Formats: sequence, C-alpha cells, structure tokens
Amino acid sequence: MTVTRLDARGLHARAEQLADLLVDTVEGGASVGFLAPLDRAEALAWWKERAALVAAGWLAVWAADDGVRPLGTIGLAHPDKPNSRHRGELVKLMVHRDARGRGLGRTLLATAEEAARTSGITLLHLDTETGSPAERLYDAAGWTRIGAIPDYAAAPDGALRPTSIYFKRLIPAAPTR
Repeated sequence: MTVTRLDARGLHARAEQLADLLVDTVEGGASVGFLAPLDRAEALAWWKERAALVAAGWLAVWAADDGVRPLGTIGLAHPDKPNSRHRGELVKLMVHRDARGRGLGRTLLATAEEAARTSGITLLHLDTETGSPAERLYDAAGWTRIGAIPDYAAAPDGALRPTSIYFKRLIPAAPTR
C-alpha cells in the first residue's frame, strides 16, 4: 500500500476512482456528509471541487493506493484566518470496505498528523459519528474526545446521529538547520 499526497492535478486525474471510494464509503454506512444512495455523478463532482481547494493550499489530500485503485483517503483542512494558522481539521478519513481492518485508517491518520506537525500545526480537531468504529481509531491514536453534539448530522440512512468532537495537540517539529 502506498500513501501519496495528491496535488490538484493528481486529485483531478484520480477523481473517478475517488468517487467510487466515496460511494462505497457511504454505502458502507459511514457518516461522511452524504446520504445514501449517493449518486456517482454527485461524488465525482464533489471530488473535482476539492481540486480547487488543494490548488489554493486550503486542503491537503492523501490517497492510499494498492497499485490498482485508491482504498482510502484523508484530508487536512487549513483555516483561512490569521489567528488560527496553528490549527487544522482532519476531514474525510475514508477506507474502502474491502480494505477495512488492516490498519489503513491508522496509516492515513498518522500520515496526516505528521504532515500537519511538520508544517507547524500544533492543534488538530475533527468530528465523527458517536459510536462509530472511527471513535476507536481516534481513541487508540491518542486523540481526546471533548464531548458529543446530539442530532448533529444525518447518517447515510437519514437518521440524525450525535457527533463526537476530538482534538489532538502536536509537538512542533524540530527546526531544520
């Protein structure tokens, strides 16, 4: 498995495959902001829209690839305000149902955390569906759960679910000489 940071051109070139991953993630019940059934054209348009954010430097995206297709992604959103440049938000950690249970989520999470740390980010935050398998991942990776918001987001089936909010402080990278 290879994890690669996608630039805007790479993201656009892989948008078809990434759309398939997003559709699979939603069909698998993951709450990543979309309702089921997710139309593939909608998934494709969403990924193509991300390319502009990547090009502008507001979003970094990594894809884990098995040599044939992407089996997972994670994003790191950078804030646009001067007083928040020290923090970032982890977004859209997705792992294809065929690849779950093999540590891919941990690998993607560690990749994004290290990239954040080396770029000077000292605080990360994220949200995830309360009670989801993702909570176990974040707990095991040293994230701190600060609470849950009831009825925050609709799951793919449309049911309102609580969302847990997490944060993680990062030790700044040592300056290079």
